[in-house]
Amino acid sequence: MSTFSTLGIQKDYIKAIKELGFSTPSEIQEKTIPILLQSKTDFIGLAQTGTGKTAAFGLPVLHHIDTNSDHIQALILSPTRELVQQIKKQLFKFTKYNENQVFVEAVFGGEKIDRQMNNLKRTTHIVVATPGRLIDLIERGNVDISHVKTVILDEADEMLSMGFKQDLNRILKFTSKTDRKTWLFSATMPEEIKKIVKTYMDANAPRVEIDRSAMVNANIRHHFAKTTIKEKTHDIVSFLEKRQDQRGIIFCRTKAGAQNLASHLIEEGFSTAALEGDMQQKERDKVMRAFKKENLQYLVSTDVSARGIDVSGLEFVIHHQLPEQLEYYTHRSGRTARAGKTGVSIAFILPSELDKIHQLQKDLNIKFSEVTV
Repeated sequence: MSTFSTLGIQKDYIKAIKELGFSTPSEIQEKTIPILLQSKTDFIGLAQTGTGKTAAFGLPVLHHIDTNSDHIQALILSPTRELVQQIKKQLFKFTKYNENQVFVEAVFGGEKIDRQMNNLKRTTHIVVATPGRLIDLIERGNVDISHVKTVILDEADEMLSMGFKQDLNRILKFTSKTDRKTWLFSATMPEEIKKIVKTYMDANAPRVEIDRSAMVNANIRHHFAKTTIKEKTHDIVSFLEKRQDQRGIIFCRTKAGAQNLASHLIEEGFSTAALEGDMQQKERDKVMRAFKKENLQYLVSTDVSARGIDVSGLEFVIHHQLPEQLEYYTHRSGRTARAGKTGVSIAFILPSELDKIHQLQKDLNIKFSEVTV
């Protein structure tokens, strides 16, 4: 079995990642890190959320930074504020024992742009950004990306589904004058991603794909409970009442659905709040702080809003409705059973949705058991 040392990671980083609980590389790390460390190349990594992608691209990009230079040498683009903050935090932790400090700045919407402009006046080697805010800063002349050597597109399919296609194209055009290498990480390869690969990347770029059937954490028990539209909320309440000492996330497909369910649960006396896309950023931050500090027991969230949520100690995930996309089931379920713990993922389904359960079992190589609430 590989170790981070045999993959070529320097001792300073190994000391830091051991403290973070990384003992052996995940599959995406094992296959990706040697390529990105040893070759100046474009790269495509296909893997779901929760597989260790941040370390897979983060450790190599840190190794490539010239700390004697004050220039921005790498851009990491990610779809949401929460993911941007999470990546920055992770990179900072990786560099804990470095002799020469690598400086990372995060820029994203929802925070005053003046503060980010001032932060970028300091020495910055890596910028982690949401595409829209980065374009804004480039147009204002507040960020110089003319020396960028590496552009990393994290959750590329998610960025496109959130409407960042035009911004991504502009950023890739801005940096194409430099000797830039593009590392693209995505859960899926829709046509729009293929266009980006064809337009901006080497046709012979190495590609690593993680088998979907190995994507779901083995420590998660998968259940489904049959219900009706009329009884579904009542059944979820019954499930929660039996788990008064546990914490979890309830996933809804729509913003309105998340708000309505959260309101109902609050009326029933549960400590909960909604997290959805129409909320002001201050309100989103307030809800996430409360949830992380355990002032809230449950979170009712839409799929996109849950991107970047990394909260340990969640015993269960509830699917108010099954997600439309396969990878969203993996992403949702992966909020529980973190750090080696076990967890439960339970879907409340209508009888007509049983075929979807069978499809998930087949596609993700997992076993569902039926339960009654």
